[in-house]
Amino acid sequence: MIFNSINFLLFFPVFFLLYWFVFNKSLILQNLFILIASYFFYGFWDYRFLALLLFSTSLDFFAGQKIYSSTSKYKKKYWLILCVGINLGLLFFFKYYNFFVDSFAEMVGSFGLNANRNTLNIILPVGISFYTFHGLSYVFDIYNNKLKPTRSFIDYAAFVSFFPLLVAGPIERAGHLLQEFFRKRIFSYQLAILGMRQILWGLFKKVVIADNCGIEVDSIFASYSSFPSTVLIYGSI
Repeated sequence: MIFNSINFLLFFPVFFLLYWFVFNKSLILQNLFILIASYFFYGFWDYRFLALLLFSTSLDFFAGQKIYSSTSKYKKKYWLILCVGINLGLLFFFKYYNFFVDSFAEMVGSFGLNANRNTLNIILPVGISFYTFHGLSYVFDIYNNKLKPTRSFIDYAAFVSFFPLLVAGPIERAGHLLQEFFRKRIFSYQLAILGMRQILWGLFKKVVIADNCGIEVDSIFASYSSFPSTVLIYGSI
């Protein structure tokens, strides 16, 4: 699901009304609802990658607990390296596996050798960079004694999968955003109006300005070899 789609136009008002006027009596229910809505938002694109999101979230949550409870620096570093290694390994695999296989095959082919391109046609999970680094920021903050691990998996999972940031960022440090999931929220009409204005202004910049610029940019770089440098500079700007 993307923000400038009919699906999101239907999804967000329902989320907004339920969040503020049905689940507003309980902070736990609000966070649980954020988690469920975020997984629905992400799974709407491809539900198969929900397992990857859940695995990454569980790994970071468990590693954070282990790092905090470990009494020796060696054990703390062990859990940090293990967590970082698995997360970055998954990120590297999904983002760069086919790229490196294709590049290697082309390099070998330039020497007159035949190489079997054993690519897997891997689909890149949307937002994998964002939720991977959200989780790693949490683990690093615990390792550096800047943050204590939360005992609530729901709160932590809601922070990692928070749908406004899940597929488009920016990457938020756990020490900043995670704390918001522990605080009671009170509905404010003035802030709601301000938020709606920001959403509409953002949609205008995305749909009216950026998307129309994108059409021209794509046409330039699709045939970059046929244009002079001035046009390429124009396309870059």
